[in-house]
Amino acid sequence: MKLTFNGAAGMVTGSCYLLEAANERILVDCGMFQGPKEITRLNYEPFRFDPKKISCLLLTHAHIDHSGLIPKLVRNGFRGKIIATAPTVDLSRIMLEDSANVNRWDTEYENKRRLRMGLAPRKPLYELADVKMAMKLFSKVEYGTPCKVADSIGATFHPAGHILGASIIELNVKEGGKEKKIVFSGDLGQWDNPLVGSPTVIESADYVLVESTYGNRPHESTRMSERLFAKEVMGTFGRGGILMIPSFAVERAQELLYYLHRMERDKVLPGEMVFLDSPLAIAATRVFNEHAGQFVPGIQKEFREPFAFRKLKFLESAEESMAINGYKKPCIIIAGSGMCTAGRIRHHLKHHLWNPKNTLLFVGYQAEGTLGRVILEGAKSVRMMGIEVAVKARVRKIDSFSSHADATGLVEWVRGFKVKPEKVFIVHGETDSALGLETELNKLGFDTHVAKLGESVEL
Repeated sequence: MKLTFNGAAGMVTGSCYLLEAANERILVDCGMFQGPKEITRLNYEPFRFDPKKISCLLLTHAHIDHSGLIPKLVRNGFRGKIIATAPTVDLSRIMLEDSANVNRWDTEYENKRRLRMGLAPRKPLYELADVKMAMKLFSKVEYGTPCKVADSIGATFHPAGHILGASIIELNVKEGGKEKKIVFSGDLGQWDNPLVGSPTVIESADYVLVESTYGNRPHESTRMSERLFAKEVMGTFGRGGILMIPSFAVERAQELLYYLHRMERDKVLPGEMVFLDSPLAIAATRVFNEHAGQFVPGIQKEFREPFAFRKLKFLESAEESMAINGYKKPCIIIAGSGMCTAGRIRHHLKHHLWNPKNTLLFVGYQAEGTLGRVILEGAKSVRMMGIEVAVKARVRKIDSFSSHADATGLVEWVRGFKVKPEKVFIVHGETDSALGLETELNKLGFDTHVAKLGESVEL
Protein backbone atom coordinates (compact mmCIF):
# COMPACT_ATOMS: atom_id res chain seq x y z
CA MET A 1 0.00 0.00 0.00
CA LYS A 2 1.57 3.26 -1.14
CA LEU A 3 0.57 6.89 -0.63
CA THR A 4 2.00 9.71 -2.78
CA PHE A 5 1.67 13.41 -2.04
CA ASN A 6 1.13 15.05 -5.42
CA GLY A 7 0.09 18.46 -4.07
CA ALA A 8 -0.66 20.46 -0.91
CA ALA A 9 2.61 19.21 0.61
CA GLY A 10 4.95 21.96 1.71
CA MET A 11 2.30 24.41 0.45
CA VAL A 12 -1.38 25.11 0.91
CA THR A 13 -2.73 24.59 -2.62
CA GLY A 14 -2.86 21.79 -5.19
CA SER A 15 -4.41 19.13 -2.94
CA CYS A 16 -3.92 15.71 -4.56
CA TYR A 17 -3.10 12.37 -2.93
CA LEU A 18 -2.67 9.05 -4.71
CA LEU A 19 -3.32 5.81 -2.87
CA GLU A 20 -2.18 2.61 -4.56
CA ALA A 21 -3.71 -0.39 -2.80
CA ALA A 22 -5.59 -3.61 -3.53
CA ASN A 23 -4.66 -3.35 -7.22
CA GLU A 24 -6.40 0.03 -7.43
CA ARG A 25 -5.23 3.61 -7.85
CA ILE A 26 -7.43 6.05 -5.95
CA LEU A 27 -7.07 9.84 -5.94
CA VAL A 28 -8.26 12.06 -3.11
CA ASP A 29 -8.71 15.54 -4.61
CA CYS A 30 -7.17 16.96 -7.75
CA GLY A 31 -6.65 20.62 -6.99
CA MET A 32 -5.14 23.60 -8.76
CA PHE A 33 -1.91 25.19 -7.54
CA GLN A 34 -2.45 28.84 -6.60
CA GLY A 35 -0.14 31.67 -5.58
CA PRO A 36 3.10 33.00 -7.11
CA LYS A 37 4.32 31.95 -10.56
CA GLU A 38 6.79 29.38 -9.23
CA ILE A 39 3.81 27.52 -7.77
CA THR A 40 1.16 28.10 -10.47
CA ARG A 41 3.54 26.80 -13.13
CA LEU A 42 3.03 23.36 -11.57
CA ASN A 43 -0.46 23.37 -13.12
CA TYR A 44 1.13 23.10 -16.57
CA GLU A 45 3.43 20.21 -15.74
CA PRO A 46 2.34 16.63 -16.52
CA PHE A 47 0.64 14.72 -13.73
CA ARG A 48 3.02 12.58 -11.67
CA PHE A 49 0.80 9.58 -12.50
CA ASP A 50 -1.08 8.26 -15.52
CA PRO A 51 -4.66 9.64 -15.37
CA LYS A 52 -5.89 6.71 -17.47
CA LYS A 53 -4.88 4.29 -14.69
CA ILE A 54 -6.82 6.09 -11.91
CA SER A 55 -9.90 4.06 -11.05
CA CYS A 56 -11.71 6.56 -8.83
CA LEU A 57 -11.42 10.12 -7.48
CA LEU A 58 -12.81 11.11 -4.07
CA LEU A 59 -13.39 14.86 -3.76
CA THR A 60 -13.37 16.43 -0.28
CA HIS A 61 -14.96 19.72 -1.40
CA ALA A 62 -15.41 22.14 -4.29
CA HIS A 63 -12.72 24.75 -3.60
CA ILE A 64 -10.50 25.14 -6.66
CA ASP A 65 -7.32 24.18 -4.79
CA HIS A 66 -8.99 20.78 -4.27
CA SER A 67 -11.01 20.38 -7.48
CA GLY A 68 -9.47 22.71 -10.06
CA LEU A 69 -7.43 20.21 -12.09
CA ILE A 70 -10.22 17.64 -12.49
CA PRO A 71 -10.99 18.82 -16.05
CA LYS A 72 -7.28 18.54 -16.92
CA LEU A 73 -7.35 15.02 -15.46
CA VAL A 74 -10.28 14.19 -17.76
CA ARG A 75 -8.59 15.83 -20.75
CA ASN A 76 -5.64 13.52 -20.11
CA GLY A 77 -7.72 10.35 -20.17
CA PHE A 78 -9.31 9.83 -16.73
CA ARG A 79 -12.71 8.14 -17.04
CA GLY A 80 -13.28 6.78 -13.54
CA LYS A 81 -15.99 7.72 -11.07
CA ILE A 82 -15.78 10.96 -9.07
CA ILE A 83 -17.49 10.65 -5.68
CA ALA A 84 -18.59 13.69 -3.66
CA THR A 85 -21.52 15.01 -1.63
CA ALA A 86 -24.45 16.56 -3.49
CA PRO A 87 -23.58 20.18 -2.57
CA THR A 88 -19.97 19.56 -3.65
CA VAL A 89 -21.15 18.27 -7.03
CA ASP A 90 -23.36 21.33 -7.61
CA LEU A 91 -20.71 23.79 -6.42
CA SER A 92 -18.01 22.04 -8.47
CA ARG A 93 -20.03 22.59 -11.63
CA ILE A 94 -20.17 26.36 -11.27
CA MET A 95 -16.63 26.68 -9.92
CA LEU A 96 -15.04 24.58 -12.66
CA GLU A 97 -16.98 26.40 -15.37
CA ASP A 98 -15.73 29.68 -13.90
CA SER A 99 -12.20 28.31 -13.70
CA ALA A 100 -12.30 27.27 -17.37
CA ASN A 101 -13.36 30.78 -18.38
CA VAL A 102 -10.69 32.43 -16.21
CA ASN A 103 -8.08 30.07 -17.63
CA ARG A 104 -9.14 30.92 -21.18
CA TRP A 105 -8.87 34.66 -20.50
CA ASP A 106 -5.53 34.28 -18.73
CA THR A 107 -4.18 32.18 -21.60
CA GLU A 108 -5.25 34.77 -24.18
CA TYR A 109 -3.47 37.49 -22.18
CA GLU A 110 -0.37 35.33 -21.70
CA ASN A 111 -0.21 34.47 -25.40
CA LYS A 112 -0.13 38.17 -26.33
CA ARG A 113 2.95 38.50 -24.13
CA ARG A 114 4.49 35.34 -25.58
CA LEU A 115 3.85 36.56 -29.11
CA ARG A 116 5.77 39.78 -28.40
CA MET A 117 8.66 37.69 -27.05
CA GLY A 118 8.67 35.33 -30.00
CA LEU A 119 7.55 32.36 -27.89
CA ALA A 120 5.13 29.62 -28.91
CA PRO A 121 1.55 30.16 -27.68
CA ARG A 122 0.35 28.25 -24.64
CA LYS A 123 -2.78 26.09 -24.68
CA PRO A 124 -5.38 26.49 -21.91
CA LEU A 125 -5.18 23.93 -19.11
CA TYR A 126 -8.69 22.91 -20.06
CA GLU A 127 -11.87 24.24 -21.62
CA LEU A 128 -15.61 24.16 -20.93
CA ALA A 129 -15.93 20.93 -22.93
CA ASP A 130 -13.58 19.23 -20.45
CA VAL A 131 -15.67 20.51 -17.54
CA LYS A 132 -18.81 19.15 -19.18
CA MET A 133 -17.15 15.75 -19.61
CA ALA A 134 -15.93 15.77 -16.01
CA MET A 135 -19.38 16.51 -14.60
CA LYS A 136 -20.72 13.36 -16.27
CA LEU A 137 -18.38 11.31 -14.06
CA PHE A 138 -19.66 12.65 -10.72
CA SER A 139 -21.58 10.43 -8.34
CA LYS A 140 -23.31 11.81 -5.22
CA VAL A 141 -22.93 10.33 -1.75
CA GLU A 142 -24.66 11.11 1.56
CA TYR A 143 -22.80 11.94 4.75
CA GLY A 144 -22.33 8.91 6.99
CA THR A 145 -23.37 6.37 4.34
CA PRO A 146 -20.56 3.96 3.36
CA CYS A 147 -20.01 3.65 -0.38
CA LYS A 148 -18.06 1.13 -2.42
CA VAL A 149 -15.03 2.58 -4.18
CA ALA A 150 -13.63 -0.74 -5.43
CA ASP A 151 -13.93 -4.42 -4.51
CA SER A 152 -11.66 -4.07 -1.48
CA ILE A 153 -12.02 -0.34 -0.77
CA GLY A 154 -14.88 1.49 0.90
CA ALA A 155 -15.33 5.16 1.77
CA THR A 156 -17.44 7.17 4.20
CA PHE A 157 -17.83 10.94 4.00
CA HIS A 158 -18.34 13.05 7.15
CA PRO A 159 -19.04 16.79 7.62
CA ALA A 160 -15.81 18.83 7.81
CA GLY A 161 -17.36 22.11 8.97
CA HIS A 162 -15.44 23.98 6.25
CA ILE A 163 -17.91 24.91 3.50
CA LEU A 164 -21.24 23.52 2.37
CA GLY A 165 -20.69 19.87 1.36
CA ALA A 166 -17.07 19.71 2.57
CA SER A 167 -16.00 16.29 3.83
CA ILE A 168 -13.59 14.32 5.91
CA ILE A 169 -13.09 11.02 4.10
CA GLU A 170 -12.55 7.64 5.75
CA LEU A 171 -11.06 4.99 3.47
CA ASN A 172 -11.19 1.33 4.54
CA VAL A 173 -8.80 -0.82 2.53
CA LYS A 174 -8.52 -4.61 2.59
CA GLU A 175 -5.22 -5.91 1.26
CA GLY A 176 -3.25 -9.08 1.96
CA GLY A 177 -5.79 -10.28 4.51
CA LYS A 178 -5.50 -7.08 6.56
CA GLU A 179 -7.71 -4.04 6.81
CA LYS A 180 -6.39 -0.49 7.21
CA LYS A 181 -8.27 2.76 7.73
CA ILE A 182 -6.90 5.99 6.27
CA VAL A 183 -8.55 9.30 7.16
CA PHE A 184 -8.18 12.38 4.98
CA SER A 185 -9.16 15.51 6.88
CA GLY A 186 -9.74 17.61 3.78
CA ASP A 187 -10.02 21.19 4.98
CA LEU A 188 -11.29 21.32 8.55
CA GLY A 189 -13.52 24.19 9.60
CA GLN A 190 -13.67 26.03 12.86
CA TRP A 191 -15.86 24.69 15.61
CA ASP A 192 -19.40 26.13 15.55
CA ASN A 193 -19.30 27.47 11.99
CA PRO A 194 -22.48 29.59 11.83
CA LEU A 195 -23.69 27.95 8.62
CA VAL A 196 -22.40 24.37 8.46
CA GLY A 197 -21.46 23.50 12.05
CA SER A 198 -18.36 21.80 13.44
CA PRO A 199 -16.01 19.20 11.90
CA THR A 200 -16.76 15.58 12.71
CA VAL A 201 -14.48 13.94 15.26
CA ILE A 202 -13.20 10.60 13.97
CA GLU A 203 -12.29 8.15 16.71
CA SER A 204 -10.13 5.56 14.96
CA ALA A 205 -7.67 5.33 12.09
CA ASP A 206 -4.41 3.67 11.20
CA TYR A 207 -3.17 6.66 9.21
CA VAL A 208 -4.33 10.26 9.15
CA LEU A 209 -3.67 13.15 6.77
CA VAL A 210 -4.40 16.44 8.50
CA GLU A 211 -4.34 19.91 6.96
CA SER A 212 -2.19 22.61 8.59
CA THR A 213 -3.20 25.88 6.92
CA TYR A 214 -3.19 27.63 10.32
CA GLY A 215 -1.14 25.01 12.12
CA ASN A 216 1.02 27.49 14.02
CA ARG A 217 -1.38 30.29 14.93
CA PRO A 218 -4.70 30.88 16.65
CA HIS A 219 -7.81 32.66 15.41
CA GLU A 220 -10.01 35.03 17.26
CA SER A 221 -13.14 33.29 18.54
CA THR A 222 -15.76 32.60 15.86
CA ARG A 223 -18.24 34.31 18.17
CA MET A 224 -16.34 37.57 17.59
CA SER A 225 -16.76 37.52 13.80
CA GLU A 226 -20.13 39.20 13.69
CA ARG A 227 -19.18 41.88 16.25
CA LEU A 228 -15.84 42.69 14.58
CA PHE A 229 -17.47 42.79 11.16
CA ALA A 230 -20.18 45.17 12.40
CA LYS A 231 -17.45 47.41 13.85
CA GLU A 232 -15.70 47.67 10.45
CA VAL A 233 -19.00 48.35 8.68
CA MET A 234 -20.01 51.10 11.09
CA GLY A 235 -16.51 52.63 11.19
CA THR A 236 -16.26 52.88 7.41
CA PHE A 237 -19.76 54.26 7.02
CA GLY A 238 -19.00 56.75 9.80
CA ARG A 239 -16.11 58.12 7.70
CA GLY A 240 -18.35 58.26 4.63
CA GLY A 241 -16.25 55.57 2.98
CA ILE A 242 -16.59 52.42 0.91
CA LEU A 243 -15.94 49.03 2.50
CA MET A 244 -14.26 46.70 -0.01
CA ILE A 245 -14.22 43.01 0.86
CA PRO A 246 -12.28 40.54 -1.32
CA SER A 247 -14.27 37.41 -0.69
CA PHE A 248 -14.12 33.77 -1.61
CA ALA A 249 -17.27 33.03 -3.59
CA VAL A 250 -18.21 29.92 -1.64
CA GLU A 251 -19.06 30.08 2.09
CA ARG A 252 -17.35 33.36 2.91
CA ALA A 253 -19.62 35.50 0.74
CA GLN A 254 -22.69 33.73 2.11
CA GLU A 255 -21.51 34.12 5.72
CA LEU A 256 -21.07 37.85 5.19
CA LEU A 257 -24.55 38.16 3.69
CA TYR A 258 -25.99 36.23 6.63
CA TYR A 259 -24.38 38.58 9.14
CA LEU A 260 -25.51 41.65 7.19
CA HIS A 261 -29.05 40.27 7.14
CA ARG A 262 -28.91 39.87 10.91
CA MET A 263 -27.67 43.47 11.26
CA GLU A 264 -30.56 44.72 9.14
CA ARG A 265 -33.06 42.67 11.15
CA ASP A 266 -31.66 44.12 14.39
CA LYS A 267 -31.84 47.64 12.91
CA VAL A 268 -28.11 48.31 13.31
CA LEU A 269 -27.23 48.29 9.59
CA PRO A 270 -27.33 51.80 8.11
CA GLY A 271 -29.54 52.07 5.06
CA GLU A 272 -26.65 51.92 2.58
CA MET A 273 -26.30 49.65 -0.41
CA VAL A 274 -24.52 46.30 -0.31
CA PHE A 275 -23.24 45.10 -3.69
CA LEU A 276 -22.39 41.45 -4.28
CA ASP A 277 -20.16 41.85 -7.33
CA SER A 278 -19.26 38.30 -8.25
CA PRO A 279 -21.19 36.14 -10.71
CA LEU A 280 -19.60 33.07 -9.11
CA ALA A 281 -20.64 34.11 -5.58
CA ILE A 282 -24.15 34.84 -6.85
CA ALA A 283 -24.37 31.37 -8.43
CA ALA A 284 -22.93 29.80 -5.26
CA THR A 285 -25.51 31.61 -3.13
CA ARG A 286 -28.25 30.02 -5.22
CA VAL A 287 -26.68 26.58 -4.66
CA PHE A 288 -26.57 27.30 -0.92
CA ASN A 289 -30.29 28.08 -1.02
CA GLU A 290 -30.98 24.80 -2.84
CA HIS A 291 -29.19 22.85 -0.09
CA ALA A 292 -30.47 24.86 2.85
CA GLY A 293 -31.39 21.63 4.63
CA GLN A 294 -27.67 21.08 5.34
CA PHE A 295 -27.27 24.29 7.34
CA VAL A 296 -27.06 24.12 11.11
CA PRO A 297 -30.49 23.76 12.74
CA GLY A 298 -32.25 27.04 13.32
CA ILE A 299 -31.08 29.12 10.34
CA GLN A 300 -34.20 28.42 8.26
CA LYS A 301 -36.37 29.24 11.26
CA GLU A 302 -34.47 32.50 11.69
CA PHE A 303 -34.77 33.59 8.04
CA ARG A 304 -36.81 32.25 5.13
CA GLU A 305 -33.98 33.51 2.88
CA PRO A 306 -30.76 33.81 4.94
CA PHE A 307 -28.78 35.55 2.17
CA ALA A 308 -31.30 38.15 0.96
CA PHE A 309 -32.20 41.54 2.42
CA ARG A 310 -33.62 44.87 1.30
CA LYS A 311 -30.45 46.83 0.44
CA LEU A 312 -28.60 43.94 -1.25
CA LYS A 313 -28.02 44.14 -4.99
CA PHE A 314 -26.49 41.39 -7.14
CA LEU A 315 -24.20 42.69 -9.90
CA GLU A 316 -24.12 39.97 -12.52
CA SER A 317 -22.85 41.75 -15.62
CA ALA A 318 -19.56 43.56 -16.15
CA GLU A 319 -21.55 46.67 -17.09
CA GLU A 320 -23.36 46.63 -13.72
CA SER A 321 -20.01 46.26 -11.96
CA MET A 322 -18.42 49.19 -13.78
CA ALA A 323 -21.49 51.34 -13.22
CA ILE A 324 -20.83 51.57 -9.48
CA ASN A 325 -17.52 53.37 -10.15
CA GLY A 326 -19.58 56.52 -10.03
CA TYR A 327 -21.42 55.58 -6.85
CA LYS A 328 -20.49 58.29 -4.34
CA LYS A 329 -22.32 57.19 -1.19
CA PRO A 330 -20.95 54.85 1.49
CA CYS A 331 -21.52 51.24 0.52
CA ILE A 332 -20.18 47.70 0.85
CA ILE A 333 -18.67 45.94 -2.16
CA ILE A 334 -18.15 42.19 -1.80
CA ALA A 335 -16.23 40.93 -4.82
CA GLY A 336 -13.94 38.12 -5.95
CA SER A 337 -11.31 36.95 -5.86
CA GLY A 338 -10.62 36.37 -2.21
CA MET A 339 -6.84 36.83 -2.55
CA CYS A 340 -7.12 39.70 -5.07
CA THR A 341 -5.36 37.61 -7.71
CA ALA A 342 -8.07 38.14 -10.34
CA GLY A 343 -11.73 39.06 -10.65
CA ARG A 344 -13.65 42.26 -10.09
CA ILE A 345 -12.07 43.18 -6.75
CA ARG A 346 -8.98 44.43 -8.60
CA HIS A 347 -11.17 46.82 -10.56
CA HIS A 348 -12.55 48.24 -7.29
CA LEU A 349 -9.12 48.43 -5.67
CA LYS A 350 -7.91 50.51 -8.62
CA HIS A 351 -10.71 53.01 -8.04
CA HIS A 352 -10.86 53.11 -4.24
CA LEU A 353 -7.63 51.85 -2.62
CA TRP A 354 -6.06 55.33 -2.71
CA ASN A 355 -8.80 56.96 -0.58
CA PRO A 356 -8.17 57.06 3.20
CA LYS A 357 -11.92 57.19 3.89
CA ASN A 358 -12.27 53.66 2.52
CA THR A 359 -11.51 50.30 4.08
CA LEU A 360 -10.10 47.13 2.54
CA LEU A 361 -11.21 44.27 4.76
CA PHE A 362 -9.67 40.80 4.40
CA VAL A 363 -11.84 37.98 5.70
CA GLY A 364 -9.86 34.98 4.50
CA TYR A 365 -6.44 33.43 4.01
CA GLN A 366 -3.98 35.30 1.78
CA ALA A 367 -1.46 32.92 0.23
CA GLU A 368 2.19 33.84 -0.17
CA GLY A 369 2.85 35.87 -3.30
CA THR A 370 -0.76 37.00 -3.87
CA LEU A 371 -1.74 40.66 -4.18
CA GLY A 372 -3.82 40.32 -1.02
CA ARG A 373 -0.79 39.12 0.94
CA VAL A 374 1.37 41.95 -0.43
CA ILE A 375 -1.17 44.58 0.65
CA LEU A 376 -1.75 42.91 4.01
CA GLU A 377 2.00 42.93 4.71
CA GLY A 378 2.12 46.72 4.40
CA ALA A 379 2.83 47.67 0.78
CA LYS A 380 2.56 51.45 0.31
CA SER A 381 1.60 51.06 -3.33
CA VAL A 382 0.80 48.21 -5.70
CA ARG A 383 0.89 47.89 -9.45
CA MET A 384 -2.30 46.60 -11.03
CA MET A 385 -4.10 46.90 -14.33
CA GLY A 386 -1.19 48.85 -15.80
CA ILE A 387 -0.94 51.58 -13.15
CA GLU A 388 0.60 52.16 -9.73
CA VAL A 389 -2.04 52.56 -7.02
CA ALA A 390 -1.29 54.08 -3.62
CA VAL A 391 -2.51 52.08 -0.62
CA LYS A 392 -4.07 54.75 1.60
CA ALA A 393 -7.31 53.00 2.55
CA ARG A 394 -7.45 51.36 5.97
CA VAL A 395 -6.34 47.74 5.60
CA ARG A 396 -7.92 45.37 8.11
CA LYS A 397 -8.18 41.62 8.61
CA ILE A 398 -10.57 39.55 10.71
CA ASP A 399 -8.97 36.15 11.37
CA SER A 400 -12.06 34.68 13.01
CA PHE A 401 -13.78 34.58 9.62
CA SER A 402 -11.46 31.84 8.43
CA SER A 403 -13.20 28.68 7.25
CA HIS A 404 -10.11 26.74 8.43
CA ALA A 405 -9.54 25.47 11.94
CA ASP A 406 -6.75 27.25 13.78
CA ALA A 407 -3.83 25.57 15.57
CA THR A 408 -5.93 24.78 18.64
CA GLY A 409 -8.79 23.38 16.56
CA LEU A 410 -6.46 21.16 14.51
CA VAL A 411 -4.85 19.73 17.64
CA GLU A 412 -8.26 19.11 19.22
CA TRP A 413 -9.44 17.28 16.11
CA VAL A 414 -6.40 14.98 16.08
CA ARG A 415 -6.80 14.38 19.82
CA GLY A 416 -10.25 13.00 19.04
CA PHE A 417 -8.71 9.68 17.96
CA LYS A 418 -9.20 7.37 20.96
CA VAL A 419 -6.16 5.30 19.95
CA LYS A 420 -3.22 7.12 18.42
CA PRO A 421 -2.85 6.38 14.68
CA GLU A 422 0.34 4.71 13.47
CA LYS A 423 1.26 7.92 11.66
CA VAL A 424 -0.16 11.42 11.24
CA PHE A 425 0.86 13.02 7.95
CA ILE A 426 0.80 16.83 8.02
CA VAL A 427 -0.21 18.38 4.71
CA HIS A 428 -1.82 21.47 3.19
CA GLY A 429 0.25 24.14 4.94
CA GLU A 430 3.23 26.40 4.41
CA THR A 431 6.40 25.13 6.09
CA ASP A 432 6.13 27.16 9.30
CA SER A 433 2.50 26.17 9.80
CA ALA A 434 3.16 22.49 9.19
CA LEU A 435 6.15 22.42 11.53
CA GLY A 436 4.22 24.32 14.18
CA LEU A 437 1.44 21.74 14.14
CA GLU A 438 3.98 18.92 14.17
CA THR A 439 5.60 20.34 17.31
CA GLU A 440 2.30 20.46 19.18
CA LEU A 441 1.26 16.95 18.10
CA ASN A 442 4.66 15.51 19.04
CA LYS A 443 4.24 16.95 22.54
CA LEU A 444 1.07 14.84 22.79
CA GLY A 445 2.85 11.68 21.71
CA PHE A 446 1.66 11.46 18.09
CA ASP A 447 4.03 10.02 15.50
CA THR A 448 4.03 12.67 12.76
CA HIS A 449 5.57 13.36 9.39
CA VAL A 450 5.46 16.60 7.40
CA ALA A 451 4.85 15.51 3.82
CA LYS A 452 6.96 16.72 0.92
CA LEU A 453 5.76 17.34 -2.64
CA GLY A 454 6.17 14.22 -4.76
CA GLU A 455 7.09 12.03 -1.77
CA SER A 456 5.80 8.45 -1.58
CA VAL A 457 5.43 6.43 1.61
CA GLU A 458 4.64 2.79 2.21
CA LEU A 459 1.76 2.19 4.61
